[in-house]
Amino acid sequence: MTSQLNELHDEWQKARQLHPLYSALARECVIELPPCADLETGVEAPPEDSIIQARKWFEEVDQRIQVHQLRQFLQTTSSATEEALRLLLLHHLHKADRSASDRDKVDFLLVQYFSHAAPSRLEDADVDNSYVAQNLEPVLGQVSTETPAWVKPLDELLQEAQACKSLNELLSSKILEKGRTLKATPDENYFVPSAMVAFTRFSFLMRRVFFRLMHQDLNTILDGLRELETCGVTTLDCRRAQFSAEEPVARLRMICQSWRVMFHAEYSSGQPLRMLVDLRAAVEAALLRTASSGRTTQPATPEPPRAMAAAAGAESTASADPQEFEVSVETPDWSESSSGDGSQA
Repeated sequence: MTSQLNELHDEWQKARQLHPLYSALARECVIELPPCADLETGVEAPPEDSIIQARKWFEEVDQRIQVHQLRQFLQTTSSATEEALRLLLLHHLHKADRSASDRDKVDFLLVQYFSHAAPSRLEDADVDNSYVAQNLEPVLGQVSTETPAWVKPLDELLQEAQACKSLNELLSSKILEKGRTLKATPDENYFVPSAMVAFTRFSFLMRRVFFRLMHQDLNTILDGLRELETCGVTTLDCRRAQFSAEEPVARLRMICQSWRVMFHAEYSSGQPLRMLVDLRAAVEAALLRTASSGRTTQPATPEPPRAMAAAAGAESTASADPQEFEVSVETPDWSESSSGDGSQA
């Protein structure tokens, strides 16, 4: 009886700690939560019926919260401390019945937790399974260093990803989709601790690859836009990237600077990633047409001080640690028509 009472007491204390996080997430994502009076009032020692009610409350709320909402909230709130991530992880890991949604939430939370615990200047070569297991020990306990055979293809996928030269090459390779397929089958085997360690390492290093290639693409686009401006090009046909047929080059430069900040500071959906790839293709196509037309380079116009300061600020922000993101390549195929006037490429 004493042991059962202690377990109920511990469960209630964890529920009280989690409730403010869930409430803040619901407000941020506009999710209507059912009432739970004792949790809302912060009762310290409720009857057993209240603890059972709180348990059912979390089960219902977990079904309403989607993984993309959890991801977005935790990457934009100051409440996402290492302790908060630990509580969320233990809450999902200790569930008796775990759904595919629970698996995806755990997968994301493990990467976030590891990112908090790992040094900011950690080299890729130092991120092996034993190092990841050591940092995840507070939530997974001691983990065997032997990787299950069914997750070993993750190493090959990582090598393939690290060899990619552009974001388009990475998206076209379907590497992330292959990793997700591997994670989903066989479903329950994901929760074997050594498998969770392997997937945490994979997701962490894949995220680094994505951000390296994204910033490489952004720099390529910005360099191309500057070159087009020196050739007198003022607008581009960027319908393939879901912009207009006569998109001002100056506006595209401002968008790229804002993306440089957004992709580093916040969760970003798949759509901007595809737009980034298509915008690079549009700029490179414009450069080829400009070169074939024989346009001569004009003296570059110096950037105004305010624009230079904004660019410097964006560059400074880009040095922060990257955040997790999700990729979708299912976007419309925007055909690109020929240029409409003499100033467009």
